[in-house]
Amino acid sequence: SMSLRGDGKSPGMTLKAASKASGPTPTKRRNSTLWSETLDVHQKSSFSVKEIKRQEAIYELFRGEQDLIEDLQLARKAYHDPMLKLSIMTQEELAHIFGDLDAYIPLHEYLLVKLTEGTGPDGTVAQIGQIVIDWLPGLNAYKNYCSNQLAAKALLDQKKQDKRVQDFLQRCLESPFSRKLDLWSFLDVPRSRLVKYPLLLREILRHTPPDHPDVASLERAITIIQDILSEINVRKGETECQYYIDQLEFLDEKQRDPLIDDCRTLLCHGELRTKSGSRLHVFLFSELLILTRPVTRNDRSCFQVYRQPIAVRDLVLEDLQDGEIRLGGSFRGAFTNGEKAKNIFRVSSMDPSHGQSHTLHVSDVYHKQQWLNCLRAAITQQQGAPTRSQQEESFLPSPISSAKICDKEADENCPPAAGPTKLRRQTLSKNRLEQKLQGSQRRKETGV
Repeated sequence: SMSLRGDGKSPGMTLKAASKASGPTPTKRRNSTLWSETLDVHQKSSFSVKEIKRQEAIYELFRGEQDLIEDLQLARKAYHDPMLKLSIMTQEELAHIFGDLDAYIPLHEYLLVKLTEGTGPDGTVAQIGQIVIDWLPGLNAYKNYCSNQLAAKALLDQKKQDKRVQDFLQRCLESPFSRKLDLWSFLDVPRSRLVKYPLLLREILRHTPPDHPDVASLERAITIIQDILSEINVRKGETECQYYIDQLEFLDEKQRDPLIDDCRTLLCHGELRTKSGSRLHVFLFSELLILTRPVTRNDRSCFQVYRQPIAVRDLVLEDLQDGEIRLGGSFRGAFTNGEKAKNIFRVSSMDPSHGQSHTLHVSDVYHKQQWLNCLRAAITQQQGAPTRSQQEESFLPSPISSAKICDKEADENCPPAAGPTKLRRQTLSKNRLEQKLQGSQRRKETGV
């Protein structure tokens, strides 16, 4: 049984003090026995190397189901029930975080029963394909659970600010049963298991002889699980998209672009900085690019919309060279010896009524390229493949080459590129530099 001390001391300190006297309790280990290790020498010699590998792969699937069931049961018995009994969280909060986690146990127990029934006297499973095909549709039950994970994680993180929750979870983490895994690791077990099924089935298929009757069934099973995962991902993506839309806080009703109601997909999001170093959280939805400032309202995190969202159909993307902008907003050259910005790009709107552009700084070149790829893909999807006259210069080549890369002044001044992607010129001519300086005075710039 589990209980909380009422002496006001940190449970972590109490456990550490006790451990010095009695020695640390060893962490519980998972059974890692191989299928071949369950056989005696005589049995093992009666199977070919390929058949042993096939049975090992089947046994890995079997043992993984056992581990999953154990983790689901543990999440209920060691975390959910004690927190409810001790009133550390309300029943409603626990239902939101844990979902119907233990309701999925019979689903996985059923697969174990079928695999056991399909095991012959010699310990081998002759045909597994049809067993899996008949069982896989039950995994559709995870659609709701996976879709709720983002909101569940947010609530759990919020509840961790509570000292009692903090202390309880710390006690669990330091207990042998946890295997040094936190609560979220157990709650995320179903999702991580789901994505392993195609890999496990492919491994079984890889060690199955081409003329084996299981081949066609295994190939069919792989197709089914991929379709199920695709549907779960779509549902999860739509829920995630709506979750963040609900977190947006508009300072002015004019900021609420009608296109927000058409957004079904969140392509990417993350923290970026302006030239002046201000922190923004940027969301690229299928229809809109929205810049926000993270804020807290009544202990609840939300995102205050900054300036006006930019419709992706009007979005202009400019990939800037390292050093072209210095932190503080000045162009490089003879004017300053200040710190030169790296990993930057600029977004603006073709809609003249917006009159805004945002120069954004990314933490490293890898994440910059990820942002550029996502933005280019979104632009291509919304604006269609541009004509030759619309194809602009790009500093970093990308697999998606039809995105519009324009200069800051106005898109009609962008010279056509010779091909889909082209390196930007390394230096600016005097006239070009003067034009940029004049343009920078005319246009409002983020973070100035």
